[in-house]
Amino acid sequence: MTREACQFLVCSYGGVMHALDSNVRPVGARSPVVAADVVRGICRLFARNDIWCLPEMPLRCGRRADLMGIDAKGDIVIVEVKVSRADLLGDAKWPDYLDYCDRFYWGLAPDLDRACLGTDPFMPDCCGVIVADGYDAEILRPAPTRKLAAARRKVETERLARASLRRLVTGADPHTVQWGRQDG
Repeated sequence: MTREACQFLVCSYGGVMHALDSNVRPVGARSPVVAADVVRGICRLFARNDIWCLPEMPLRCGRRADLMGIDAKGDIVIVEVKVSRADLLGDAKWPDYLDYCDRFYWGLAPDLDRACLGTDPFMPDCCGVIVADGYDAEILRPAPTRKLAAARRKVETERLARASLRRLVTGADPHTVQWGRQDG
């Protein structure tokens, strides 16, 4: 796969994830873990578990999920990525995501203090926790399954599929960007 064909994985995190590119910036001992590293580690973990994700997926509520994916059973997973304490504590929009997924995870950099995720404002009974770097990830707290209504799941699955295909096609042929809906 050419570098140009992988463009559909470009993130606004300040980094680029290329599906088959082994030259992605490694995370060294002194290198800070950035959101693109966390996304990459989570995508690797999920891929091993047959969960396939799309970064920065727009939701119908106007929000944008950092990662939205689907597992082999058709369950929808959303991950909200945080690499700084201020961003984690200042995020008031994340509960909006719960209406668009069966499982919700916090995706965190390894050195981020996670103590607040056990408190009531962060609804630990509804949210899982994943810690990741640029190489891999680990689920520290599994996300409980809260099944979406069948009609909602169908709509969200179709939106995710269409957004994924659109990014794949426009990544391979930028001329096609001008056609079709722009919702993902």
